[in-house]
Amino acid sequence: MAIDEAAANKEPGVITIISYKNAFRLKPLDMQAQAKAGAAFLGENLPPLQDNIVHYPGQFIALVVAETYEQARAAAYKIKVRYTLEKAAVDLQAELPNSKKPKMFMGEEAQVNDGKAAAPLAASAQKVDHKYSTPAEHHHPMEPHATVAVWEGTDKLKLYDATQGVGLTSSIAAYFFGLKPENVNVVAPFVGGGFGSKGLWLHTLIVAMAAKAAGRPVKLALTRQMMQTNVGHRAATIQRVALGTDAGGKLSVMRHHTDTYNNLTQFFEPSGKQSLVLYQAPLREVTYNVAHLDRSTPTFMRAPGETPGTFALESAMDEMAYQLKIDPVEFRIMNHTAKDPMKGHDFSSEFLLDCYRTGAERFGWSSRSMEPRQKRNGKYLVGYGMATATYPGGRSAASVKVLMNSKGDVTVMTASIDIGTGTYTVLAQTAADALGIPVDRIDVKIGDSSLPPAPLAGGSQTTASIHPAALDACVLLRKELTTMAVADPDSKLNGRNPEEIGFAEGKLFLKGDEQKNDTYLNILRRAKRNEIEACATTLPVSGAGLTVPSALCTPSQTPPEQNSDIKQYAFHSFGAQFAEVWVDEDFGTIRVKRFTSVQDVGRIMNEKTARSQVIGGVIFGIGAALMEATDYDKRWGNPVTRTLADYHVPVHLDVPPIDVHFIGKPDPHISPIGARGIGEIGITGVSAAIANAVFNATGKRLRDLPLTPEKFFD
Repeated sequence: MAIDEAAANKEPGVITIISYKNAFRLKPLDMQAQAKAGAAFLGENLPPLQDNIVHYPGQFIALVVAETYEQARAAAYKIKVRYTLEKAAVDLQAELPNSKKPKMFMGEEAQVNDGKAAAPLAASAQKVDHKYSTPAEHHHPMEPHATVAVWEGTDKLKLYDATQGVGLTSSIAAYFFGLKPENVNVVAPFVGGGFGSKGLWLHTLIVAMAAKAAGRPVKLALTRQMMQTNVGHRAATIQRVALGTDAGGKLSVMRHHTDTYNNLTQFFEPSGKQSLVLYQAPLREVTYNVAHLDRSTPTFMRAPGETPGTFALESAMDEMAYQLKIDPVEFRIMNHTAKDPMKGHDFSSEFLLDCYRTGAERFGWSSRSMEPRQKRNGKYLVGYGMATATYPGGRSAASVKVLMNSKGDVTVMTASIDIGTGTYTVLAQTAADALGIPVDRIDVKIGDSSLPPAPLAGGSQTTASIHPAALDACVLLRKELTTMAVADPDSKLNGRNPEEIGFAEGKLFLKGDEQKNDTYLNILRRAKRNEIEACATTLPVSGAGLTVPSALCTPSQTPPEQNSDIKQYAFHSFGAQFAEVWVDEDFGTIRVKRFTSVQDVGRIMNEKTARSQVIGGVIFGIGAALMEATDYDKRWGNPVTRTLADYHVPVHLDVPPIDVHFIGKPDPHISPIGARGIGEIGITGVSAAIANAVFNATGKRLRDLPLTPEKFFD
């Protein structure tokens, strides 16, 4: 590729044009060094504008900085680019002969029991063995990716960014620009959706390079078309699932193989994850082939792995149940496991059987007919389907600082993110409960990398990570107030044993004699303290692989709390999804008429925000089941579904009544809070439940997503 910017530079308002010819030389890519710097989660392994090689259609090759957006666009059209054409690898099937078998994924073995399932499958009394496919999909948050970069001198950088992790973005920017971590401040108080796409992508580095070259702040907002090519997507998969059972329906073997692709990253769609967790079977084989395609780089997308993987596994489970003439719910119950099949550990808290039974009752599953085509409503065939949901219960290191001033107002501070999940609300609730003060006296400050570090909002780990630290910080603050009161001769609690002292309504009191009390404000006033603060750090409990830099809290303030249960228990959430569909046999259209989702995710911190998360996940799953797909030009590999007019997502009339129910029993081993994440489990199993319902309605098994009308007539 060669670029000629001469004409563009003459356009009105142009300040500078950045390309490979003059771009700031970023620190070379070094995965080990990045990991040590806490900067391992770069969206793709391609430092931007460092050479003239184009790896995929839509790759950034230059940036025009001008006084106005319109002037920048006008000048961009004047840039002349010459390319040397090479044959592109754009078709997954065609490139599979050149695919590789990755050894590891996120620190875990990728190829599990490779080749060992063939003999037990051949010996099984009953077996199913089918292929299932899922297309490429894009995240499409309503808020596009955008960044404002401001340099303060030559060595301090401030980024206002739409990111799911301010600490992560700060670490990556510091690494590539060779800056001290404390000299990169990232601010993102609100994020309008992410679903995995708003990690660190190349445009954030490019706008920082442009601001450095221009000597002034620069703003960059991606177009909807750029969000097809430059901020990741879920890669297509071709999955083959085989199940074997004995004559009575007990699973004897499970095999789950995935063909997929990547480009410029080590990440690939891990569609076999749930097949290592669900059901009791003596042997399970999970394997991957990963091809290289010259498409934009795949990345994490809501429940990566489990979303396409549960479609394949749970469809196969339904096919086996039908072959055995066993009710699909009962088939899952008879093959249920209370232990992690691979590790042999008990699950930390597991109520999947309750999810099945509660969901079946709330949905009215008992009225379902085993044989297809037994229910009608006018011209529509009506079917019921169900599937299991699962997602890991992750938790990473986090620090939280709590400050109380002399007016009784409390500020909770941590570098977490609210991507619409309710982090502001639930953090305030946690602090209010732990201190015994009203929620309206709590101010939550998040979304700033200068605050105590917290993990990125991904992997459904925010609640499980930051709230134990918030609780510990509040406990430390209460203990200091108690120590001050006990030592104060003017306090009614003077000389008392701290173990005898309780708290409520902004005061400490003697248990059994609440007349002997002391308010927080009076304790601070007498001590002549304008404020009091405490900071706490909690450490990871699971192998989610998502951690944060070292905590800001010093050991003198709090000893980091390490959950010893990590080696004794496996941490997962579970659920059951039930769908009713109506199928128009003449046109092949499928409508989801109602949906029931029952989830076991530990303690529910806020019923409203939790329910909203599951509803959103179910809607996401309806889109994946019935309409979502990114289509690519088969010559060059560029996406042709480039807007929300082309890439279809559910709208109001596509969304049925969604009944959400939580088991709500705290997980006693993940943390003192007892809560696991909710953000991603809601989508898992949804597309399988819908596909299984379509089979129950019509007798036709559809194994390729999305379930569009033309596939009904194939």
